[in-house]
Amino acid sequence: MEQSKRGKFFIITGISGAGKTQALKIFGDFGFYCVDNLPLALFANFSKYIKSRNDSENIALGIDIREGESLKTLPEVMKSIRRQGFEPKLLFLEANDEVLVRRFSETKHKHPLQEQLLTALEKERQFLMPIKQLADDEINTSNLTLGELKEKISKLLEIKRSQEMNISVVSFGYKHGLPLEADLVMDVRFLKNPYYVAALREKNGLDKEVQDYIKKSPHALNFLKKFTEIVIYLVPKYIKEGKSYLTIAVGCSGGKHRSVFMAHSLAEILREKGFKVSEFHRDLNIVKKETW
Repeated sequence: MEQSKRGKFFIITGISGAGKTQALKIFGDFGFYCVDNLPLALFANFSKYIKSRNDSENIALGIDIREGESLKTLPEVMKSIRRQGFEPKLLFLEANDEVLVRRFSETKHKHPLQEQLLTALEKERQFLMPIKQLADDEINTSNLTLGELKEKISKLLEIKRSQEMNISVVSFGYKHGLPLEADLVMDVRFLKNPYYVAALREKNGLDKEVQDYIKKSPHALNFLKKFTEIVIYLVPKYIKEGKSYLTIAVGCSGGKHRSVFMAHSLAEILREKGFKVSEFHRDLNIVKKETW
């Protein structure tokens, strides 16, 4: 089978304290199957396992100085993985000693080599030099925020900015309580309520008759336009700060008419703009799966 049909395969390593654990979390946010500190001797068998269950699954494996002398076998392990049709990429994370000392101090963690910190870092750099020279990409995290690290990794993976955020739009009724997972909450009870129209009472905000009625409500479409603009403005800001998931809740009295219409309309517009959106109408128990 051609390599183009295989998933992406990243091996992440680097200096202790440079951010390997955070990098793996970011890869996980991007849908990678991530495993940290898997013994290097098991890498090839693990890739066979992944291949057997999902030929196109993306993999990210973390290793560090705790592997000891086994790290010297990494080139041969990568060759073995290539023979399975994958094209493993090696990402090396680096940081300045001053920054690493501060991070170890803040976390109260000891260096894996269990020596005086600066001595351990020097030994680690010397030992990892051959691995660093093999790296396909290197990221120095010394001056990066978590959001900036995520931005660099997204560029490395060639992921579009709009695809980095998983957006969930939820409609709800205030009389049933606010969704606990909501990041942003918008109240649309200022709109005319279709509930008081007998012909519309048993319908919901996904029905055309209800939608047409709400659209005639003063300010409805203007509000939808302005609210959508706010969301689109905010998404890149959240992404920059490292946020991967955003839940937008839209509420009305019962969660059946106005909130459903607004949540559905917002989700549709965001999809058209290229965002990854899931739509959930909580009090109708209707889910529309994420689409692009």
